[in-house]
Amino acid sequence: MPNKLFIIAFFSALMLLIDWYVFNGLKVLISNYQPITQRWFKTGFWILTATNILMLVTFHSLPTHQFWGLKVVIATFLFGQYFGKFVWILFLFIDDIIRFFRWTASLFQTKTESVAGTKISRSDFIVKAGLLAGGGIIAALSWGIYSGAYDYRVKRRSITLKNLPDSFDGFKIVQISDIHSGSFWNTEAVQRGVQMVLDQKADVIFFTGDLVNNEASEMKPYMDVFNKLTAPHGVFSIFGNHDYGDYVQWPSSEAKIQNLEDLKTVHKELGWRLLVDEHERISIGNDSIGILGIGNWGNKGRFPKYGVMKKAVEGTEDLPVKLLLSHDPSHWRGEVLKEYPDIDVMFSGHTHGMQFGVEVAGYKWSPIKYMYKEWADLHKEGHQHLYVNRGFGFLGYPGRFGILPEITVIELKKG
Repeated sequence: MPNKLFIIAFFSALMLLIDWYVFNGLKVLISNYQPITQRWFKTGFWILTATNILMLVTFHSLPTHQFWGLKVVIATFLFGQYFGKFVWILFLFIDDIIRFFRWTASLFQTKTESVAGTKISRSDFIVKAGLLAGGGIIAALSWGIYSGAYDYRVKRRSITLKNLPDSFDGFKIVQISDIHSGSFWNTEAVQRGVQMVLDQKADVIFFTGDLVNNEASEMKPYMDVFNKLTAPHGVFSIFGNHDYGDYVQWPSSEAKIQNLEDLKTVHKELGWRLLVDEHERISIGNDSIGILGIGNWGNKGRFPKYGVMKKAVEGTEDLPVKLLLSHDPSHWRGEVLKEYPDIDVMFSGHTHGMQFGVEVAGYKWSPIKYMYKEWADLHKEGHQHLYVNRGFGFLGYPGRFGILPEITVIELKKG
């Protein structure tokens, strides 16, 4: 409780400081308004600040286990608003630096020229430019919720493998990742996305982890949606870091363990073959390739290393091609490239492309690139490949801007 009170007090003070700074910019913008209009703007501004602090207290008071959805809404509202305000503050700060140097210069002017001691007003241009930039950020995030959350895009790539059996030349894989069912708020849009997956006529479907945010029960409203995913060679799936329930406080360790068992049952009822540090063979005629799947293995931050590659590869020595499902792309450099040169392609997700960025005419950028070297699309080192799916769903911010939800179609070619 003391830690929670400290967090609330700290962020409340920070919000007040930000709003006080922004308020100084607001006063410039409304300085030519009628006095009564100015009073309404100022009163409304501080009422919003009080509401924000109340929402902050509510966020930290509600148990995540029961109020995940509401807490996501609160966090999104506060983050979007204060991120936009922070951008505006950068402009105001630049203006304050300019004003400081102007004031300093006035100290060395002659008495006739000097304006020392007088108030140096803010730049109307800089204040308005800052408002435009900050407001643009808020507008972009809002548009991402309205338009981007379910704007599924199909990405098509081909991968050439010299050891690929003739029977698998042209074999089509469809990958989806990071469903995060607990975040969805539009069932019809999700159904449309699932139909888009089916329309690709895959030979096999891969799901690379994070079916839920925290709890297996999040999938209940969507069982009849995702159980429609089928392919001639099956649907293979793995766990992601969120599937283990590590990010909520459970009433007991037994409850957490049971949640994971329930999630395994969900995969089974969907008709998906869940791979937990194991492999399966798929065959066409006399030819076979291996599908390997491991538990989450992260090489960044606090992400857990549950997966055990040695178990997954055991018994695959005779297979000419091995395809690995591993949720976190940092696993590729962290272990696969170093110790498993016989893994031909690794399929990952996890990053979501941060759900925010720019992707135009082959160019892509997202802030997530500063944490993950491989954060989206196809990568190759030597004879080994990695594909990082941008994610089917979303987490935290309930939308996407620039980096849209993805359905990947990969065709294997014999080289």
